[in-house]
Amino acid sequence: MLRPTTLAVLSLIAACGVSDEAGRAAQDGLEAKARTIHEAVITIDTHDDIPLNFATEEVDPLNADRQVNLEKMRAGGLDLGFFIVYVGQTERTEENYRAAADAAMTKFNAIRRMTEEMYPHLIELAYTAEDVNRIHESGKLVAAIGIENGYVIGRDLSLLKRYYELGARYITLAHGGHNDISDSATPRQNLGDDVEEHGGLSLFGDQVVAEMNRLGIMVDVSHVSKKAALDVMRVSQTPVIASHSSMHALAPHPRNMDDEVLTALRDNGGVIQTVALGSFVKVQPPERAEALDRLRDAVGFQGSSGGGESEGTVGMSAEERFQYEVGLEDLDRRYPPADVTDFVDHIDYSVNLIGIDHVGISSDFDGGGGIEGWQDASETFNVTLELVKRGYAEEEIRKLWGGNLLRVWREVERFAAELSG
Repeated sequence: MLRPTTLAVLSLIAACGVSDEAGRAAQDGLEAKARTIHEAVITIDTHDDIPLNFATEEVDPLNADRQVNLEKMRAGGLDLGFFIVYVGQTERTEENYRAAADAAMTKFNAIRRMTEEMYPHLIELAYTAEDVNRIHESGKLVAAIGIENGYVIGRDLSLLKRYYELGARYITLAHGGHNDISDSATPRQNLGDDVEEHGGLSLFGDQVVAEMNRLGIMVDVSHVSKKAALDVMRVSQTPVIASHSSMHALAPHPRNMDDEVLTALRDNGGVIQTVALGSFVKVQPPERAEALDRLRDAVGFQGSSGGGESEGTVGMSAEERFQYEVGLEDLDRRYPPADVTDFVDHIDYSVNLIGIDHVGISSDFDGGGGIEGWQDASETFNVTLELVKRGYAEEEIRKLWGGNLLRVWREVERFAAELSG
């Protein structure tokens, strides 16, 4: 079913001569309906990054100046966050494998410190899909753990069991750069990557997927190459997820998934967790980058051309910094950044292509995510409101906000239980 955009709905109202007062009443009614639905469903965000010093005095999970903290989760009605054990790709040596595993343990310990020592009355770690329902019904927030980059296992399959015991319930097989498991969607020349190394999933990667199936860990195909994603869905005996990706047809970024991969994901029974990361939601024209370069030259910007728009302002005078901020605002007016309506366009596209049962939601907050209208967890309701404006029913929104992800999680658990039983 094709769904009208918000703009089309508002234009139709205007064309029909609806008064401002009636329009406001209709808007209030939609918001009230969305509030009711938002409170009724379990909202799950499958990708929230954390630093190595998370759950310390420097980065307090309760109220640290981050996109996701416990106060913002409460304020926005975000019920469950997958806190991410991420370790970046480096050269594949035994020393680096050990360092990656140590860094992973630091983040595992931080998440457990948050849930078991610092704020056990506010948030609890879920180990099973049923835990999610139990914890939510208790009134507490829910934490879950995902691993981003299978590099943290090196070539040691036994580490998968260790990470599972610590609470990891999905693993993204690769990240930026190829590893021993899989080719990446974004090879790294500084690591010596060619376009391909394995031609998709490696032979070792086949073993990793099989062991994840056996243990009950969801396999995540975000960040991997197209060939690798198709290989995974061929060899996995359980449904897979894409924990934070969007639709290539709407934003042709190498991290997004094209229709062939999306269709294979549907046939596998999996789910794509549509990601609210601006450059994956809306690809800006080259004219914007050119205008940004001219602005930076004019104000003496010292950052790299590939850096963030606020990097490189150190050392600028107050006047130059003001000129730069005004220039950025002008760029945003001429080339509007991605917003919630653009984000839900990706949800609409995938629902129309592969069906409501195979689509979910993620943010990639504190890892680059954020769009106008959903810049942090406190604004989570705005996504539900936009879905209601598009005509999604409560049960459909329940599936998008976590029902589909929980279905996959349960199926993965069930397969593992049958193997062990």
